[in-house]
Amino acid sequence: MVRPQRPDRLVKALLDWFAQDARDLPWRRTLDPYAIWVSEIMLQQTQVKTVIPYWERWMRELPDIASLAKAPPERIHKLWEGLGYYTRVRNLQKAAQQLVRENEGRFPTTFDTVLALSGIGRYTAGAITSIAFNQPSPILDGNVIRVLTRLYGIEENPKDKATNAQLWNLAQDLVLAAKSVLLSPLPLSGPCSALNQSLMELGALICTPKQPRCEVCPLRKPCVARATNRVDALPNLGKRAAVTYRRFIAFLARRGDQWLVQQRPAGVVNAHLWEFPNAEVEANTSDLAAHAAKLLGARPAQLNPLVMIKHSITRYRISLEAYLVTTAKSASATAASRWLTVEELDALAFTSAHRKILTALRRKTSD
Repeated sequence: MVRPQRPDRLVKALLDWFAQDARDLPWRRTLDPYAIWVSEIMLQQTQVKTVIPYWERWMRELPDIASLAKAPPERIHKLWEGLGYYTRVRNLQKAAQQLVRENEGRFPTTFDTVLALSGIGRYTAGAITSIAFNQPSPILDGNVIRVLTRLYGIEENPKDKATNAQLWNLAQDLVLAAKSVLLSPLPLSGPCSALNQSLMELGALICTPKQPRCEVCPLRKPCVARATNRVDALPNLGKRAAVTYRRFIAFLARRGDQWLVQQRPAGVVNAHLWEFPNAEVEANTSDLAAHAAKLLGARPAQLNPLVMIKHSITRYRISLEAYLVTTAKSASATAASRWLTVEELDALAFTSAHRKILTALRRKTSD
């Protein structure tokens, strides 16, 4: 049976490949731990090509820990608008405020002190300390899990406690083996940084979930999964949760040139973001006017379809139908809602789906 080579040989193959084929990403041109931290938080559950313009705009507007710590919440939500998982950005600011309060705004340099920050787990702490400070901290994200389970032929579910611990140990072996490597030319940080980034890069570009490019992989010879024809079977992530379909209806009420919007409360998904009044309904619901009356405090005289938005969140397949509302009397506003013009709405941070409704509304009102 084919077995992976010693860690030092694997490290050499990875570093040689990374030096030749690594993407030129903007956060790879700096050793500023703040900039690397922001990139790592943005990259969680988000593709690189999506993150690049967000990261570049963020660094222009909030270039350091102090500016993030004092930024108004509505500003950080607007800068994050479209990236989703907004708890990430609130934890980012919470950690920045913690650093200003407790560490004079300086970013910590050790794994444990980075790990103690709000919103930072073991992977993120390892990524920041290895990339910014060349520390031999292991990393284990989805890309690295895929590379390691295939490389070592690990058939057990990586979510299982024992298997997950095994993968962390393998990642630790590799980054420790990289510690003593002399690189020429030397990357910005050093070999530990390059090794961890090479694992992530290999998973993103070569050892992909579907149609991996094994023929150009630097680890193709020692890869157990390739030798045993199990590449497509690994990693073994178990059965996927069943898909659930959900239907929402949004109502766009008008008062002159203003439209009614509401802010989502704290403690819910997409907290503090803005949206049009909406409700989840049964798939076969036909009496939409009753839902509009309940939300707006006035039964609509007419509902005109504006746009249908379809999107997915984890296992949910969501349809969001938006209707223009005509009422005999003005809809009721609440403490969490406002009447605003389309231009004023543009300045708010909307959920992604409701931002698409706003785009359709702008197009409709300008016709």
